[in-house]
Amino acid sequence: MYEPRTSTDKFWLIIKGLCMGAANKVPGVSGGIVAYVGGFYEEFIYSLQKINLKAFKLLVSGRLKSFYRYTNGQFLSLLIFGMLVSYFSVSKILDYFLEEKELFVWSAFFGMILGSIYYIAKDFNHWHKKTYTAGIIGLLLGIGISFLNPAKENTNLIFIFFCGIISVSGMTLPGLSGSFILILLGNYVLLLVDSVNALYDTFSEIITGDFSFTKNTKRLNALTVLAVFTSGSAVGLVTLSHVLSYLLKHFKHITNALIIGFITGSLGVVWPWKKTIFKTAANGSLVLDSNNNEVIINYERYLPNFSMAETWWAVFFVFFGAGILLGLDWYGKRK
Repeated sequence: MYEPRTSTDKFWLIIKGLCMGAANKVPGVSGGIVAYVGGFYEEFIYSLQKINLKAFKLLVSGRLKSFYRYTNGQFLSLLIFGMLVSYFSVSKILDYFLEEKELFVWSAFFGMILGSIYYIAKDFNHWHKKTYTAGIIGLLLGIGISFLNPAKENTNLIFIFFCGIISVSGMTLPGLSGSFILILLGNYVLLLVDSVNALYDTFSEIITGDFSFTKNTKRLNALTVLAVFTSGSAVGLVTLSHVLSYLLKHFKHITNALIIGFITGSLGVVWPWKKTIFKTAANGSLVLDSNNNEVIINYERYLPNFSMAETWWAVFFVFFGAGILLGLDWYGKRK
């Protein structure tokens, strides 16, 4: 049983949820890293594990207080509330900066992941043959995923449900970006941009008393896709939490070594100096998907040009991002 939380603890838990939600939205960044560095990763996994048959029986029988206590409800509800708020606020801000100042945003996230590697690895003193092997496997997996080519968009609802199960891995596995996985599956724009915007627009219209969306076939299809995706995410979140809980309980050091290797290997995904390669037709025009979005083929990475002032600003943001993580480390030690 976890200790009761003060008002300050509750506030910071919502902030951590905001950070997790924002991180899950950005391709290459893992919300799981936020949980790991924030010091609540294991509580997050073990709390999700409590969403099981016993919890379901408590809920169905109307024992709501027992259900709330058993599932560590206060922790999960505050964290999830922060994530939901993030999707309609912080993530919108991130979308803007990714559009206007993409290099600097990627640089900051690259620095944050560098800082998180240091944060996680500095106190890990369990290196031996098995953990070295796990670390190398994680490193190779991270590098391999970084260079996969994205697939085409697929609106099949069964596939959308599968996308939900897979994408939620970014919340439970530090270093594995759920957003980047969605890019590889071809459905990032459909699920994290178009569908979320459709929900946002629908809420805005409902508040003003406008229910015209009920006759908008495209909007209803987008909301259906989002509902199926959310259902898949919920199933994946609970399922993966049980697997990870078992691994952390029985193979904690090997699991941590695998995570350290994986995060290090995934640095290629957030390398700041890259340009997006879009699919083009024979006449040189961009190929668009069913929602008129450009189809991403891959990312072309290149070395920075240090004769440009922009490069040095990017380097500054790398150190700024790393500084955020080091600041969290400092804060954690003083608390």
